[in-house]
Amino acid sequence: MAERFYVNCELKPGPVLVQGAEAHHLAVVCRLRPGDAVCLFNGDGHQYPARIEEIGRREVALEVFSVESPARELPFRLDVAAPLPRGDRAQFLLEKLTELGVTTFTPLRTARSVVHPRETKLDKLQRHVIEASKQCGRNVLLEVRPTMDWEAYCRAGELPARRILGHPGADWTRADAVSESRCDTVAAVGPEGGFTEEEVALARATDWRLLDLGPRILRVETAAIALAVLFG
Repeated sequence: MAERFYVNCELKPGPVLVQGAEAHHLAVVCRLRPGDAVCLFNGDGHQYPARIEEIGRREVALEVFSVESPARELPFRLDVAAPLPRGDRAQFLLEKLTELGVTTFTPLRTARSVVHPRETKLDKLQRHVIEASKQCGRNVLLEVRPTMDWEAYCRAGELPARRILGHPGADWTRADAVSESRCDTVAAVGPEGGFTEEEVALARATDWRLLDLGPRILRVETAAIALAVLFG
């Protein structure tokens, strides 16, 4: 696969000018030269093979010569919600959810969560999504949504009908989940320390199914990734 680069503009066959961080990465980090082949994408579901025409100090001129639409997305919607873990674990979580084809990620604010990201943090997480998409070949970007309180998210009307809550001690197990058909799904996990009894009761009252992920206590990012694998 040719080197992939993300551009935040409309793409179609013809000339395109890449500027900013991606131009620097293309010319300085990757050391590509005129005549080299690359692949551009902008999140619209397609990818655009291109050829480098000219490299300047702050911009790179390319010629897009075709449009490709490889099938790399899940055929259904898969949303994941979880309180953000600390430090680099949040980056790891977003990278893996991107690789697994997750549609959206919503950071949760719960009674026991400790990381409440600001807008700048969410922008940084979206950048991690772009980098992961470049690596794994996705042409549709996972959407990082604004932080939501668990109560508001739990009751949100636009959520898929199948709602899964990872929670220790639930009657429904991973073995049960494997036999489930693939369809639009939202999966959520709690923070370190778990959801409170009141938060779990709210989930039950709003038609969330509780799923036990096993006998060991999983970190937030592990549990979220496990749910993405089970239902993706």
